[in-house]
Amino acid sequence: MFRMSEIQSASSYSSRATLIVSAIAGLIVAATIALWVHYGTAVFYEMILSGIAACF
Repeated sequence: MFRMSEIQSASSYSSRATLIVSAIAGLIVAATIALWVHYGTAVFYEMILSGIAACF
């Protein structure tokens, strides 16, 4: 059987992992919006396309 401390520990780890993943996703979205505002729609779009093309 599981002890209560083991269940709480697993729940705490899961919560922390979710928080970290959410923070990283939020930073990516914020960086995307900041670049879009700074460079404008057309330039930002061309930068994304050239970055994707460079991968292949």
